[in-house]
Amino acid sequence: MLAIQAVRTGGPEVLEAVDLPVPAPGPGEILIRHEAIGLNFIDTYHRTGLYPLKMPAVLGLEGAGVVEAVGEGVTRFAVGDRAAYGNGPMGAYAEYHLVQAGRAARIPTGVDSRTAAAAMLKGMTAEFLLRRCYPVKKGDAVLIHAAAGGVGSILTQWAKALGAKVIATVGSQDKAELARANGADEVILYRDEDVAARVRAITGGAGVRVVYDGVGAATFEGSLASLGRRGMLVSYGNASGPAPAVAPLRLSQGGSLFLTRPTLFDYVTTTEELDESAGALFEVIGSGAVKIEIGQTFPLAQARQAHEALEARATTGSTLLIP
Repeated sequence: MLAIQAVRTGGPEVLEAVDLPVPAPGPGEILIRHEAIGLNFIDTYHRTGLYPLKMPAVLGLEGAGVVEAVGEGVTRFAVGDRAAYGNGPMGAYAEYHLVQAGRAARIPTGVDSRTAAAAMLKGMTAEFLLRRCYPVKKGDAVLIHAAAGGVGSILTQWAKALGAKVIATVGSQDKAELARANGADEVILYRDEDVAARVRAITGGAGVRVVYDGVGAATFEGSLASLGRRGMLVSYGNASGPAPAVAPLRLSQGGSLFLTRPTLFDYVTTTEELDESAGALFEVIGSGAVKIEIGQTFPLAQARQAHEALEARATTGSTLLIP
């Protein structure tokens, strides 16, 4: 089978196509024949070594397709079922992948495999951020960075559906239009404007209740400065590099602020948590409240070009690799 592995840490040039044998499922595992594979910023963290891996390694944590075989003891899936996963195991950049049955979700009728692959990791991330990390309430003012990206576009739609006042940051006028189409009440061009000053102006000086920041280093200070009293900064990504260290006293001085650095994997640890998160995601997709935008697709063999586009901020919505 075709697989794409990082032969060492580095830039997109370290991604190489290899021919690997199709694996056989062991006890508790299912073999998925991929119809679509999700591309995520965390894949670049693995490739560069920000999140260390033993190299060479086949990258990727998200995919969807058809169950081709099941291992001993599996009752959750049968051959021919459609299944998707969004939190690993590593190795999704391949035509086939082994996944523990308890870590995959059944794709409901009416959702195609491409949508599922585009939605699982990003959508379950949005779910736990909005519903469990900081439970957004009607009327809350929220700031969402990179609102035209994969997670950001889902966050924007879902937060609006929950009744929030959504302030979005984007890098271009085209992306601003996309954020508005997804429900953003106000859009800030972060390259041209002082984000915190605009947030204060928009909120009458009060600041926002929560900032969802997947950018990291470049936006961290502005995110802190945008928070109102007892607000929460949810720093969930490092697209521009890791956020800096912060002294606890700064949180006190900023208005008894909260700071958290969560990861999806701690919010879908059990099969029950996974099913609840995926179920909530598929429910908002099915209702039409959240639409999954697949902004671009690349053949699996062109994973390097996909990484280059992602890191150049040349993508919108979700990006898929197609076997």
